[in-house]
Amino acid sequence: MMKSDKVSISIVLSAVFVASIVIVFIFGFLSDKNGIGSFYVNSEEEIKIPVVELFSTPARTHVSEARAVLSSEFTSKFNSTAIVTTRKNNKLEQVLASVRAAIRKAASIKNQSVIYKNYDLFSGQIYRNPNSFYRSYVEMERRFKVYVYEEGELPLVHDGPCKNIYTSEGRFIHEMEKSNNKFRTRNPEAAHVYFMPFSVTWMVRYLYQPNTYNVTPLKEFVSDYVRIISRKHSFWNKTQGADHFMVSCHDWGPMTSQGNAFLYNTSIRVLCNANSSEGFNPKKDVSLPEIHLYGGKVPSKLLHPPPFNSSRPLLAFFAGGVHGPIRPILLQHWKNRDSDIRVYEYLPKDLDYYNFLLQSRFCLCPSGYEVASPRIVEAIYAECIPVILSDHYVLPFSDVLRWEAFSIQVEVSKIPRLKEILMAVSEDEYRRLKEGLRAVRRHFVLNKPAKRFDVFHMILHSVWLRRLNLRVG
Repeated sequence: MMKSDKVSISIVLSAVFVASIVIVFIFGFLSDKNGIGSFYVNSEEEIKIPVVELFSTPARTHVSEARAVLSSEFTSKFNSTAIVTTRKNNKLEQVLASVRAAIRKAASIKNQSVIYKNYDLFSGQIYRNPNSFYRSYVEMERRFKVYVYEEGELPLVHDGPCKNIYTSEGRFIHEMEKSNNKFRTRNPEAAHVYFMPFSVTWMVRYLYQPNTYNVTPLKEFVSDYVRIISRKHSFWNKTQGADHFMVSCHDWGPMTSQGNAFLYNTSIRVLCNANSSEGFNPKKDVSLPEIHLYGGKVPSKLLHPPPFNSSRPLLAFFAGGVHGPIRPILLQHWKNRDSDIRVYEYLPKDLDYYNFLLQSRFCLCPSGYEVASPRIVEAIYAECIPVILSDHYVLPFSDVLRWEAFSIQVEVSKIPRLKEILMAVSEDEYRRLKEGLRAVRRHFVLNKPAKRFDVFHMILHSVWLRRLNLRVG
């Protein structure tokens, strides 16, 4: 073959190769409604996460009552399009399938509203289904494994605030970072979920320029972090982050998560700012209790509330800054209006905040700038019935807890009738609510080290439920 013929053939083959690349590229582009992105990774529309229920009780119609739980329809829903990867014969997923079946079986037990397990009492008055909660919790203790990404430098990653208003964010991060944490695995292939241990609170401290209200640097940090772990590891790309989670108690946690679209829309976001009207999805996201610990400890007066039958002379109490849309309404109607309902904008220095909590039958918990309020947990500690005044707030652990058993929710429009509503609570009902507070207190306590059924374990259990809702097949 002459040299010119070889050159001609080479040119033709090159032209064919280039044409093939162009055709494939165009096909990939046109098949992707979002552009070129999903030509390389699965598009968002290809990620299908099933919404299932853990308990046989029907979901409520109020938006804040949506939750991640299992139901009798579990099997049929998981046999549909709930597959986010193509891995076959995955042993980990087979074990989770058996767990789902065990929880479903426990949930089906009839006529057993109270159960005793290892000297622990689980009442149907407090739990939506005590059998299924206990079985799910025990399965979590036995099997749940979390891989904590090691990427990132202090202080923005692997650290967080362990005192004051954002305590729950930092304490969770610190607990997960412990080398003796039984849930943490060093083998990412054995993990059910993957934790991204960055602190939004520390981002605000170190990256945010005061008074600019510019959260772009925070979003960029999150974007860079996801980019790093997705390039270094294979796990994010397998599910587009559906089995990954973040934790933030800062008000800006939701906005910061917008740094990556899949983190915002697909991943599990554990947030204090659990506002269902601002993108919080209770079927995949987790409501994190806001716990304000001055100096990192529960105030001594709240460690041991007064005896159950102690007199509480005040009907209701609130003290706090006037910010957000709800508190001005509360103060307008009740500040200095009634000696039974003590409402203060700021408590005078000669009065003790915790004494008021311990002397009141009901503690008013209005939202501020954002929906969450540390007053709810303070009220639980003080055994003062929380009166929740909030719109669109998804209450913590409402997957398993019946908040109506230990709190009262009052619509904002009914704040002018607050005294009438609280006075209508009978003595029997008040005692029932107070008993409920005593029963759930342990679920809202930060222990060091963590203990069974405390707030750390309840947060993990909420993540566990959402992982059970995801089939990686």
